[in-house]
Amino acid sequence: MRFIYLDIDSLRPDHMSCYGYDRRTTPNIDRIAARGARFNSCYTASSPCVPSRASFMSGRFGINHGALTHWGPGGEFQYPEGDGHSEDIPFFTRYLRKAGYKTVTFSSFGDRHHAWWYFAGWNELHTHTLKEGNENADEVNAAVIPWLKRHGAEEDYFLHLQYWDPHTFYTYPIEYMEQWKDALVKAYPDEATIAAQQTQSFPRSASFLHWGDTFPQTMPENIRNRDDFKHVIDGYDGGINYMDKAVGELLDTLRELGIEDEVTFIISADHAESMGEQGIYIEHASATEAVHHIPLIIAGPGIADPGRDVNGFVYNVDVIATITDLVGLPVPSGWDGKSFLPALKNEAWQGRDYLVMDHALYVCQRAVRDDNWYFIRTYHPGLYTHFEDVILYDMANDPNQTRNVAADYPDVVKEMDHRLSQWLHEQTRKPGYRVDPMQKVIETGPFKYLKADDWVRRLEQKGWNAEADRLRCRYSQEALKPAY
Repeated sequence: MRFIYLDIDSLRPDHMSCYGYDRRTTPNIDRIAARGARFNSCYTASSPCVPSRASFMSGRFGINHGALTHWGPGGEFQYPEGDGHSEDIPFFTRYLRKAGYKTVTFSSFGDRHHAWWYFAGWNELHTHTLKEGNENADEVNAAVIPWLKRHGAEEDYFLHLQYWDPHTFYTYPIEYMEQWKDALVKAYPDEATIAAQQTQSFPRSASFLHWGDTFPQTMPENIRNRDDFKHVIDGYDGGINYMDKAVGELLDTLRELGIEDEVTFIISADHAESMGEQGIYIEHASATEAVHHIPLIIAGPGIADPGRDVNGFVYNVDVIATITDLVGLPVPSGWDGKSFLPALKNEAWQGRDYLVMDHALYVCQRAVRDDNWYFIRTYHPGLYTHFEDVILYDMANDPNQTRNVAADYPDVVKEMDHRLSQWLHEQTRKPGYRVDPMQKVIETGPFKYLKADDWVRRLEQKGWNAEADRLRCRYSQEALKPAY
């Protein structure tokens, strides 16, 4: 079998035309989806980038692979000590390669995040630039297309391609944003919501959209009104469409080789992106629906009833378990993922009853998601102090997660909290369990890219002294001293 895995950074499914978005952002991916299965409820178990891709490589939840943040305490990838590799929890890429597949990646992820474990098991690893993830799709394709022309017609390979374009900053040609100038923009957040967000002072809030003072033309300075919101959405959608153009070039190459219909495509993301939810824009900073709900499209030979939707909860770790099952390999006992191959065959199948997810880069949170409710427990808010300790969203009546109804539904909170506790107990009983990396991050605080004193100084520079004082009072370490 020939596999091409499109790993698209920061991609929301509801901004893809094949998922019903009213802008035609992904015409080439739509073509792939039309001959495959489109999953409506796929979620990344751990966000953002490093935890998610560590799960892709290891088949495990973040609590088990250890890399729950980007570096430092709580970010150490855990693997059996000593020489040699584990047979129970093998790296996904080594497992496929050992079975005779050529494993190839075009990605600068390992370089960007200093991730030694990402380099395990590939026959070929192409970083194509030294831009550490800041390259555009055309730069990726400049390396990928020649490889496909040389090797695409070969048998039994797993080709992983990473596109970064939906991730900030949006550095593609400006016309890809300008094409949306007359297009409508989705209703949420409305003017009243944006007006209320003007008092918020955390990173990537409406008034503090950028960490620094420089930003590209594809992004507004701040989100002051719906016009600014349209600007940021146009910029994001431009990145998606520019990436999709590169996907079209891949399809053209496969067609020239005569194998377009013989390749199994898997299209997904490491995480998605907040676009106003919880007051956060263009960022993946929490264990919320906007960040954790990701696209998943699987298309190729043997996919029954092509062009259909698949409902039922799945994790990203279930995806690699399913690929493993597709090639006839047993799913390793040490992986947390479960195969959903019956769903691809349109056989009787049921997704997971609920999901448990976590984030520990900007906040320390764990969430539980089922058909009706989204529950979040915040252990440490970091700079996002507006997050309450216990949050419950009614997803049927409040899909944008605007109102915490925990006080109205204590029985639901109790049940969701029990599910979270039960899940934690299940993880601690697994062979080789060491320590919950979330606890390490709670101890040191989720302050990686921005420390509390950095943000206090920025608030003071912008004249938000009362907010700076409140943050200084909350995190009154010795390092937090007034700048005046």
